[in-house]
Amino acid sequence: MKIIRASEIGTYQFCHRAWWYQLQGYDPENKAEMAGGNKLHEKHGRVVTASSCLQLVAYGSLLLAVITATIWIIQSIM
Repeated sequence: MKIIRASEIGTYQFCHRAWWYQLQGYDPENKAEMAGGNKLHEKHGRVVTASSCLQLVAYGSLLLAVITATIWIIQSIM
């Protein structure tokens, strides 16, 4: 059973003929542009990962602030 990859579906949606050529084993003529696109996607992936890490740090800081404020309020009441 052949596994269909998302990139293959994208190729088919973009250009049916390009998809067919790819199945036949032809190499694309725009390898330089495709390499540039891969680099762009890798850079975007790093940015997404970094933003996810920063979001975790932000949530952790917020949780720490809430805990600290709660402790401070409890101590000031007693």
